[in-house]
Amino acid sequence: MKLSEDEWKKKLTPEQYHILREKGTETPFSGKLLHQDSNGDFVCAACGTVLFHSDSKYDSTIPGLEGWPSFADAAKSDAVELTDDNTFGMHRTEVTCKTCGSHLGHLFDDESSPTGKHYCINSAALDFQEKQ
Repeated sequence: MKLSEDEWKKKLTPEQYHILREKGTETPFSGKLLHQDSNGDFVCAACGTVLFHSDSKYDSTIPGLEGWPSFADAAKSDAVELTDDNTFGMHRTEVTCKTCGSHLGHLFDDESSPTGKHYCINSAALDFQEKQ
């Protein structure tokens, strides 16, 4: 999915644009989906690709990372792309949407996760589609 930056600005809210296209981060504990516990799918706010299922959402116990939605695994192995991120003087793994390339958050190791993986994802990068 290729859009110009002007098209992305028209499609997304200013907060979504900052996070998804400029690799920003929302304020911890401010996200609308942090406490979303219904059955359904978390999809990319930019393109609608299913990224995470509700059954992979969990409450992380990592201090400093518990302010964003946490997922143990992606919906499909090809839903997200992982790349090295060495910004801000630290090494992390960036998580982006494989379909549109939008920044979602970062991947960390987490002993409290069922898979040992912690996808720390910005709420503003996601929409939720509830299943009945």
